Amino acid sequence: MAQQQDNFFEKVYEVARLIPYGRVTSYGAIAKYLGATRSARMVGWAMNAVGERDVPAHRVVNRVGLLTGKHHFEGTNLMQQLLESEGVAVRDNKIVEFNTYFWDPVVELK
Repeated sequence: MAQQQDNFFEKVYEVARLIPYGRVTSYGAIAKYLGATRSARMVGWAMNAVGERDVPAHRVVNRVGLLTGKHHFEGTNLMQQLLESEGVAVRDNKIVEFNTYFWDPVVELK
């Protein structure tokens, strides 16, 4: 079971590394791309466990653009600061005009 989880997490990280600068995607979009539509929560677990890997976890948000993973970043607003440094507007812990910044791996990578 742990081996399967590790493999799934690595696949999640591979997709997350492809998210373009200044764009965001959702946990569910990554899960759908990986053929695991009902595994958005597992994608979230992968993002939480990213550690020191070179993965832009700040670019992965929930399905409506909320920064639900922000408490896993150092400091109080690091996730928001990283997104804003890439030109992504954030207000009240939510991506402003989410659809403008949304990157769908199902569409972009197939």
